Amino acid sequence: MRYGFLLIALLGAATLGGCTEGVLDPKGPIAAAERQIMFNSLGIMLAIVIPTILATLGVAFWFRSSNKRARYLPDFNYSGRLEMLVWSIPIMTVLLVGGVAWVGSHDLDPPKPIASAVKPVRIQVISLDWKWLFIYPEQGIAAVNQLTIPVGTPVSFELTSSSVMNSFWVPQLGGQIYTMAGMTTRLHLQADHPGTYRGASANYSGEGFADMRFDVDAVPAEKFAQWVDVARSGGPVLDAPAYADLAKPSKAVAPFTYRAVAPDLLNGIVSSVWTPHQASRLVSPTSQRAEQ
Repeated sequence: MRYGFLLIALLGAATLGGCTEGVLDPKGPIAAAERQIMFNSLGIMLAIVIPTILATLGVAFWFRSSNKRARYLPDFNYSGRLEMLVWSIPIMTVLLVGGVAWVGSHDLDPPKPIASAVKPVRIQVISLDWKWLFIYPEQGIAAVNQLTIPVGTPVSFELTSSSVMNSFWVPQLGGQIYTMAGMTTRLHLQADHPGTYRGASANYSGEGFADMRFDVDAVPAEKFAQWVDVARSGGPVLDAPAYADLAKPSKAVAPFTYRAVAPDLLNGIVSSVWTPHQASRLVSPTSQRAEQ
């Protein structure tokens, strides 16, 4: 018996240890609200499941063959009160869980901006085969498999895909959202605590899917400004030919940055539904006017 309790304790510790760096360890307002919705739904369901389990055990114990006090009713076939109880409990469960999900889904709608006195940071996200490209249009830089954001500042994401559908996910900051070629989706997240958080693809996208991981570095505002200055001081320029080379399938790409980005690159990718052998089509409107 003593070893049994020890085994249960070890299993419990191992299970709870897996909750770190995940959805149960939120580091931002969106992830915290999503966890609360999950806890509320779990509590509502447990309020039904636990009494049902106890009632099942109680009925089995009371109507055991050795209990002579249990009443045997072979002709019983219907009870209005019992019928009402049987149907009202699942109906109430569905209404409560559905209400929690309905309210939460509207409050946490991905395109809905986060209320804050701080100006959001805009980041454009492009899922490639098999890596992530992050463009900072206001800072004029870009990074591959590396996302740096300031702490306590809302981040406004515009997301698209260069080819197949993918899924952007940072478990400790918020739920996943799809990236699709030829269109943009929007997502707002915020990190309230400094740290490095795990980001990944949540949608299988081919042979190099396992390498589509990146780190989210949440740093104070002054360190974010320093990182931007360092990125601007070195590295290649992200123009159409550079993007054509980047978009070719590759695995386990080490993080690096671009010191400058061609104007309106994201819109060029979205409007052309770009593929790696079509670099000539990926020309921004600004470049077209210059050539004319």
